[in-house]
Amino acid sequence: MKLNDSHSYGDADVESVYGLITSEDFRKESAEDVGATDVDVTVEASGDGHTVTIVRTQPADMPDFVKKLTGDTVKVKQTEKWGGPESDGRRRADVKVSIIGQPAEMVGKTELFSTKSGTEFTLDGDVKVSIPFIGKKVEPEVAKAIKASLRHEVELGMTRL
Repeated sequence: MKLNDSHSYGDADVESVYGLITSEDFRKESAEDVGATDVDVTVEASGDGHTVTIVRTQPADMPDFVKKLTGDTVKVKQTEKWGGPESDGRRRADVKVSIIGQPAEMVGKTELFSTKSGTEFTLDGDVKVSIPFIGKKVEPEVAKAIKASLRHEVELGMTRL
C-alpha cells in the first residue's frame, strides 16, 4: 500500500529542522511523548549526513482484530539514512520502519526542502504486511499509525524550533 504524507515546519529553514530531527534528545522526547517506552535512539554521522535509528516499544494503536495478532504493544525499529545537503539545500533519506517480530514494514524515502514559506517534509513509502488473507486489511492501519506518529513529531518539533 502506498503511503504519502507531507507536513510544513513553518518558517524554519531546512538545516534547523535537520538539526532537530537528528537530535537524539528530541527523537527520544518525541517517542516518549506518545507513550513509547524502552526508547533507544542512536544518531551516527555518515559523510555529510546521519543515520538515525530509533527502537521503541509503543502501544499498538490498532483495531482489536490487529491487536489479537500483536498484543497491546509493538516493538518498532525505525532507521533513517540521511544524505548531505544537495545544491538547493534539500536533504533526503531512505527510511525503513519495521514492527519487530511481525511481518509488517514500511520502506520509503523522505525529504526536507525549502519553500517560499519555510521547510516542507515529505514521506513517500510502501507499507507491506505479509499475512495471508488479512495483510491488505492491516496495511491501512499501519499507515495510519505511521502518519499519526509523524504528525505528532512535526507538531512537537514546531514548538522546539
